[in-house]
Amino acid sequence: MTDIIPKTKEKMQKAMESLNHEFGQIRAGRANASLLDRIQVTYYGVPTPLNQMASIQIPEARVLLITPFDKTTLKDIEQALNASDLGLTPMNDGNVIRLVIPQLTEERRKELAKKVKKVAENSKIVVRNVRREAMDEAKKQEKNGTLTEDDLHSLEKDIQKVTDDAVKKIDQMTAEKEKELLDV
Repeated sequence: MTDIIPKTKEKMQKAMESLNHEFGQIRAGRANASLLDRIQVTYYGVPTPLNQMASIQIPEARVLLITPFDKTTLKDIEQALNASDLGLTPMNDGNVIRLVIPQLTEERRKELAKKVKKVAENSKIVVRNVRREAMDEAKKQEKNGTLTEDDLHSLEKDIQKVTDDAVKKIDQMTAEKEKELLDV
């Protein structure tokens, strides 16, 4: 019939992957290597992702251990971490860098929970926009005579089902992240 449903599913899946990535950036008082995904270190004059220059381990629940592959980059990594918006102070012992993630206050937890809801709502908006585009495409095909009226009706139902599934998944992901944030 048409490729509207697979394209719609793919776009909605990308929105959920993006949401998952955004959630990984939100600090929950626990060590998570994805906190460092955005960190760029100047390495021989070229901005390089930190995770390509060092191994990142989590030896304890609230500690990130950064071991550079090249020990000469230790100072550069430390400078990049200090310059970042993480708000964490790196501890350099000459071989590795430790990042201790402080326990979150109740107020900060609630603030982050609000941020999670906002990010999730933006993802839902993206999903609804994808649905609208798919519906418009289906109506266009019906006007062109590619689809019958009955096909259009069933396609609209399928598009709505895919949308409902995506929104349900986003709600589920949001609830999990909120639970992670609010658990002490």
